[in-house]
Amino acid sequence: MMGTAERQRTRGIQGIQRTRETRGTPGTGSITDEHEASGSRFGEEHRELWVEEPARRRRLPDPVRTAAVRAVIIVALTLIQAMTAFLCAMAGSWLSFPMVLSSVASTVAATWGVLDVWVTRQVWNQRHGVVSVPSSTARQLRRERRRARRQARTAERSEDRIRRRGRTGQLSHS
Repeated sequence: MMGTAERQRTRGIQGIQRTRETRGTPGTGSITDEHEASGSRFGEEHRELWVEEPARRRRLPDPVRTAAVRAVIIVALTLIQAMTAFLCAMAGSWLSFPMVLSSVASTVAATWGVLDVWVTRQVWNQRHGVVSVPSSTARQLRRERRRARRQARTAERSEDRIRRRGRTGQLSHS
């Protein structure tokens, strides 16, 4: 396998070879002449410092993200508390019994936090039409809106036809 340093050296050598191949005659205004005239090192390629890549997934909605952050904090604290209770029990400390009881309560709270994320995400998807299943209420609302718009357009067209028919045969607008 080739490491990062070897790849960069190879890329640099390829860049030098590429500029040698594309080098024009002096005074033709080729890129390499301008590059050499600017005072930079030979074969150095211009590379952007920061390249933006498109996101792989869309950002979570705000309520879902808030619930997820809350759940992560609760779960992390529960794990720390459970580990502390285990270590107290191994050491034979009097603190182990209260720590075990509070760890059980924290486990219930962590389970609630994770379920809260799931429920919040489902409610968001249901309300904002992200889920495309037949039982989605958002899909039903879209159907009703489309049906109402279609009826309004057909009613408007029929009124226009009636107005146009009423004017046929008239010589004046009185």
